[in-house]
Amino acid sequence: MISESTPEILWKPDPAVIIDTQMVQFMRQVNHKYNHELKDYENLHQWSVQNKAEFWTEFFNFSQIIYQHQTTEIYSTHNNLWQERWFSGCRLNYAENLLRRRDDKLALRFFDEQHNTEQLSYAQLYAEVSRVAGWMQSQGIGAGDRVAGFAANRIETIVAMLATASLGAIWSSCSPDFGVNGILDRFTQIEPKLLFAVSSHLYAGKVSLHAATLSTLSRQLPSLQHIVLLPDLYGCQESAAIEGNVKHWHDLAAEADYELAFYPAEFNDPLFIMYSSGTTGVPKCIVHGVGGTLIQHRKEHMLHVDLKPTDVLFYFTTCGWMMWNWLVSGLASGATLILYDGSPFHPKPDTLFDLVDETAISIFGISAKFISAAAKADLKPLHSHKLHSLRAMLSTGSPLSAEGFDYVYQAISEKVALQSISGGTDIISCFVLGSPMLPVYRGEIQCAGLGMDVAVFNEQGEAIVGIKGELVCRQSFPSMPVGFWNDDHQEKYRAAYFSRFPGVWTHGDYAEQTQRKTYIIYGRSDTVLNPGGVRIGTAEIYRQVEQLPEILEAIVVGQQWQDDVRVVLFVRLAPGMTLDAELQSRIRQTIRHGASPRHVPAVIAQVQDIPRTLSGKIAETAVRDLLNGQKVNNADALANPHALEEYRQLIKVL
Repeated sequence: MISESTPEILWKPDPAVIIDTQMVQFMRQVNHKYNHELKDYENLHQWSVQNKAEFWTEFFNFSQIIYQHQTTEIYSTHNNLWQERWFSGCRLNYAENLLRRRDDKLALRFFDEQHNTEQLSYAQLYAEVSRVAGWMQSQGIGAGDRVAGFAANRIETIVAMLATASLGAIWSSCSPDFGVNGILDRFTQIEPKLLFAVSSHLYAGKVSLHAATLSTLSRQLPSLQHIVLLPDLYGCQESAAIEGNVKHWHDLAAEADYELAFYPAEFNDPLFIMYSSGTTGVPKCIVHGVGGTLIQHRKEHMLHVDLKPTDVLFYFTTCGWMMWNWLVSGLASGATLILYDGSPFHPKPDTLFDLVDETAISIFGISAKFISAAAKADLKPLHSHKLHSLRAMLSTGSPLSAEGFDYVYQAISEKVALQSISGGTDIISCFVLGSPMLPVYRGEIQCAGLGMDVAVFNEQGEAIVGIKGELVCRQSFPSMPVGFWNDDHQEKYRAAYFSRFPGVWTHGDYAEQTQRKTYIIYGRSDTVLNPGGVRIGTAEIYRQVEQLPEILEAIVVGQQWQDDVRVVLFVRLAPGMTLDAELQSRIRQTIRHGASPRHVPAVIAQVQDIPRTLSGKIAETAVRDLLNGQKVNNADALANPHALEEYRQLIKVL
């Protein structure tokens, strides 16, 4: 019988399947070489953090990373954690590792709302990367140069990124739903020489045209040598109106004698520049290294997801989210990647589940928001679709509620291995995620990642179990950022992650480690509510509120009030619904019963829209600042800044 403190186990791995996983193969290799008797995931994880140099060395070899020069120094110790460096002296190329296959197996398949399709084999992908890289080299692009993408999740975008990486240049991208000021906030800092761009994009049946945006970028980014337009899919005739030196994708040609060569980058040379949300100021430019990105993605793909060449991998993402980079790294495993551009609920609510059946997706990645929306739409793909190929589902972007776990197993698949994963742009990977060796507990993330010395600290910097606190990592790891762009003395970098607890990475998540060594994320630390001095994660309230069918989504913040903090909840309701006294009462009862009286909001208000960051996350900080009479520093970092006006008006009557 399950005790009250132990949640229900929703899925268990088949012992016969576990034996064939790459994680078990790796554990056997470690046991054989070091004469160990590691028997389970807990043993393996403990060994990986207690012997971090040996772990990362063994995995480097196990994953057969292609390198051009090896090193005997695995990592350089330093008094400051942020200054430790991994595999210094090792030379390799990210693109070379992703293009190791050059055969007729399908590498990429693209789909969109209008049923436009495109596909490339690994051989064709290599040829396309060669063509584009050859042209880029003829334009003087080389190691350290920045190449930007204002691009959709398409095959051409991946080709452009791989061509950039092959030359040792640095790739950075935004999705086409970013406003022009949001793009300039990012790209003016890194001064790109080339911009690969779409002149239009489609979302939820609406075509957006970008000639004006691209002309503005051309004028205000003096570093740009060329704007390269990707093939237009949506009848846009405005490319002639774009200012600047415009090239077209199909006109790019390499020199006749060009042969794709892979620049031998240092392990810690820059590969990607990612961006913080920018809601509290100009976005920070987070620089990720060639080797750290590759080895961390390989570890998560091979060991945690058990990604193999026979798999078909999908993640619903845009090019402005780190999951796009994570998805593309799946090419290193020889898998087939499925790309989708557009709304996940258009032209039909079950569009993505259609895609699972059509393309035989085996690993299906989405966001917690998608799972919640699918449940609200009462989708039941377990009964409406075959989903025979599906073996694993991944969810990230925000905490997945226990009810979200229930929905997956009750309405999507009873057999799927559900991995709730959490990390972020900061590490271009995960701190906590899944394991094919472990069961899935309702509402909990299965484990900390191998090689990641994850813990939860209290205010005094002590590791705690079964109590909420700060998610930290106590040791360095290869995918820590190389640093921030234009932060020569690492002051911004140190302040971002190492100021709270000296010598420890503080991630900014409010979390709990359970006695089972599983994890629960309760929201971001900087948006934790504090009524009466009690810390409450926002996800704890969302979990309760979103059970109600009348509520599509919500945002909750703390407002300074009479020498304390009061909880204010804004709800966006289903069409035709009104926030009357009866619904308010049910909301409060649901929160009181499912969480605690402390969680019950003092104020509930109906809104038409929820402000979101450009990466699609709920902008709690912006609404909180607004309610507390503080300036919203960078509304351009929001996808829908106009939504804030409604909140400004509500302040007057709350």
